[in-house]
Amino acid sequence: MEPQSRSQVVRVLDHAIVAFLFIFAAAAPNSIAATQSAWLVGLVLWLVRFFFRPRPRFYRTPVDYLLLGFFLLTCLSAFLSYDPMVSIGKLRAASLFTIVYFFAENAPSLRVVRLLAITLICACMVNVVFTAGERLLGRAVKVYGVVEQSPLYESGIRDGDTLLEVDGQKLRDPQELVDALLKPKKEPAAVLTYRHELQPVFQVPRGNLLPGNSALEQLGVGSWSRGRDWRASGFYGQFVTYAEVLQLIIALTVGLFVSLPIKRSWTGILLLLALAGLGFALLMTVTRASWFACIVSSLIILLLGLRRRTVIFVGLLAIPLILAGLLVLKQKRNVAFIDQTDQSTTWRETVWREGFNLLVSKPRHLLVGIGMDSIKSHWREWGMFENGRIPLGHMHSNPLEIALERGVPALILWLVFLFVYARTLWRSLRYGAKLEWIERGIILGALGGLAGFFTSGLVHYNWGDSEVVMVFYMIMGLALTVDRQVLQGT
Repeated sequence: MEPQSRSQVVRVLDHAIVAFLFIFAAAAPNSIAATQSAWLVGLVLWLVRFFFRPRPRFYRTPVDYLLLGFFLLTCLSAFLSYDPMVSIGKLRAASLFTIVYFFAENAPSLRVVRLLAITLICACMVNVVFTAGERLLGRAVKVYGVVEQSPLYESGIRDGDTLLEVDGQKLRDPQELVDALLKPKKEPAAVLTYRHELQPVFQVPRGNLLPGNSALEQLGVGSWSRGRDWRASGFYGQFVTYAEVLQLIIALTVGLFVSLPIKRSWTGILLLLALAGLGFALLMTVTRASWFACIVSSLIILLLGLRRRTVIFVGLLAIPLILAGLLVLKQKRNVAFIDQTDQSTTWRETVWREGFNLLVSKPRHLLVGIGMDSIKSHWREWGMFENGRIPLGHMHSNPLEIALERGVPALILWLVFLFVYARTLWRSLRYGAKLEWIERGIILGALGGLAGFFTSGLVHYNWGDSEVVMVFYMIMGLALTVDRQVLQGT
C-alpha cells in the first residue's frame, strides 16, 4: 500500500474509533444493544489500527494487572464450573472490562474527554424526559371502587390496582378489557397487574360481565384513571438497572457542578437543571439502595470539593428531598426505608445466609467458586431459595456473588482493584493543581460514583448488570485518561 494511502486509512480509522466512543457515550444510558455494538465495532477498529504504522501507543494504567488477573480467575472458575457451558457463555459479559481501555487508550485529547463526559450526561436526559412525560401522561388502567360482585374482584384484583395488559396486549382503557372478556375462548383472560412493586397476573373468567351500559358498569368498577405508580425504568425495562446508571451519572454531574468555578453562569444553570431531572428520575425508581448510594457519593464529592460551611448549607437543603423520598417510598412501595416486614428485605437475608453456607460448604467453592450462573441449574441439589419456595435469583450482593461464583481469591483481587482505582483518583485530586475545572469534575464524579457503586453493591449485584458496568467502565476510562494526560504528561 502506498504511504499516502496508508496515511489516509490511518486517519479514517482514528476518526472512526473516536466516533464510536461518542456513539457508546450517547447510547450507554438508553440502549444496551447499541452500546455493546459500539463497543464491539470500536474494539475491532482499534485492533485493525495496530496493523498500520505508526502503531498506536499502549498506555499503562494502575489497574492493568488487577483487571487482567480478575478476568483470568473468572475464566478459570468458568471452565471449572458445575455448568461450564453456561458459565463460559457469561465470559462475554466479563470481558466488558475492555471498555476501560477502549476509552483510556483512544481518547486523543482532553477536549474529547470533556465532550464524552458531557455527551453521557446529555444522552441520559433523553430518558429523563421520557420518564417525566410518561409520569405526566400515565399509562394502563388504574381501577377504583371495585365491587365484590365484579369479575375482577372475584379473580383477585382490588381497588387501586393498575391493569397493565390483558392476554399480552397493553390496556389503554376499560373497554379494551371488556372486549377481551367477551371473546369466545375457554381459557380465562390473563390480566397483568401492578400492585405496589409486584406485578401479579390474575386469571379473569370470560363471559361473566355484570349488566350495564358502560364498560365500568360491566366490570363492576366505580371509576378509573391512568396509572402513575409504577417504578421508573427509563428505556431499560428494569428499575434497579436504571437507578444504578442514574446514580453514576448523577455523581459525574455533581462533580462537574462542584468543580465549576462560577456557578452563577449558564453552565451552572444547565448542570443544576440536569441534576434536578436526574434526581427526579432516580426518585421515581423508588430504589432505596441507589438512593442511599447517591447520598453517599454526593456527600463525598461535596466534602472534597466545597468548604465545610457550604456542605452544611447544602445538607440542610437536602432534608426536604430526603423526606419527600421517604413519602414516595411509602406511597409507591408501601414500605419504610428500613423495613423487616418488606419481602425484598427478608428475601435478601435468606439468600445471603444460603449463599454464605454454600460458599463455605466445600474448599472448592472457596477457591474457584461454583461458576457464573451455575446456580440456575443446580439450586435444587443445593437447597437454595428455601427449596424453591421463594423467587429464584442471585445473591444480591457483589462481594458474596463474586466469592460464590468465582472464589475468594477473585473477590480479594476485585477489592484490591477497586482500592487501587480509588487511590489513583485520590492522588489525582491531591496533585491536581494542573487540572481544569471540568477534568477535576470528572475525577470527583468518578470517585463519588465509585463510592456509590460499592455502597449499593453491598445489597445489589450491580457488578453483574451489564448496563451499569458499561457506564462504570466508561467513566473509569475517562478518569484514567485525565490522570495520564494531565498528571503524568503522556
